[in-house]
Amino acid sequence: MDYHTEAPPILRDFLVYHETIQGHSRKTVDEYYLDLRNFFRFLKQSKNLVSKDAPLDDISIADADISLVRDVTLTDIYSYMNYLSRDRGLNNTSRARKVATIRSFYKYLTNKAKLLETNPVQDLDSPHLKKSLPKYLNLEESIDLLDNVDGKNASRDYCILTLFLNCGLRISELVGLNKTDVRGDQLRVLGKGNKERVLYLNDACQQALEDWMTERDTLTLVDQNALFVTLQNRRRISTAAVHKLVKKHLAAAGLDSSQYSSHKLRHTAATLMLQNGVDVRTLQEVLGHDHLNTTQIYTHVDNDDLRAAARANPLGGARKKPKKEEKSE
Repeated sequence: MDYHTEAPPILRDFLVYHETIQGHSRKTVDEYYLDLRNFFRFLKQSKNLVSKDAPLDDISIADADISLVRDVTLTDIYSYMNYLSRDRGLNNTSRARKVATIRSFYKYLTNKAKLLETNPVQDLDSPHLKKSLPKYLNLEESIDLLDNVDGKNASRDYCILTLFLNCGLRISELVGLNKTDVRGDQLRVLGKGNKERVLYLNDACQQALEDWMTERDTLTLVDQNALFVTLQNRRRISTAAVHKLVKKHLAAAGLDSSQYSSHKLRHTAATLMLQNGVDVRTLQEVLGHDHLNTTQIYTHVDNDDLRAAARANPLGGARKKPKKEEKSE
């Protein structure tokens, strides 16, 4: 799929802006393209620009221009959301992502491209999402996971799990690490939007990296830059391989590998840091979040934390209620 040749100019310019100026990944930009292509097809059909009987997936958007999107109304958007729910069976999460794409597109047309004077979807509501607490391992489970790492890839896998659990890396960030990103007690991480951040490595991370790099340096590698490689082809490890090794070691530790993943280890790192005194703004920097409200999903607390908070109040101890003084007759 190449949006550079397939997308009409009004859409291609938006996608190029996000890839080059905003620094979004090709995968993200491709998702924007697919979302907006489907939206344009719906608009053409709903505005009677093509036959009502034409399959939506067969409608060309090559002629889509500002005239197609200029007069869109909130009613049009909600009709589209209804179509996605009724005919495509998309849940609220999937539809919310498509709403975010449409919002971003119209914000670009209004504020950047200056093709619209007013944003017709400025007041667009997103589908209501049920907020759920992220799953995470507790401290004992995290220790069990690390203690049960063995096998021919033990040094590498232990290092990967240690970085996940201590640094809260995204899997894409871990896979993208180069050997030169390790600088003493610092780790250079390239996050979303090509934004660089530096994390400080604790003793456990430094020791795990030292052990793995000692082994790595004995290998004849095809990819000399990659920090983590597969021993079979000596190339940079893939996200699929990391997912697989995480599942393998979770199962070995007696943990439900269907309930946890590499991203859940990121949740675990965030939760353990918060539980041990790291403030949410510092955690925001560690995790590489642009917005504080993204970090705040990790500020969940369990019942033990709530009980401890209640006990910590200096007025929380049992006290005798003073007796009322009896009036003398």
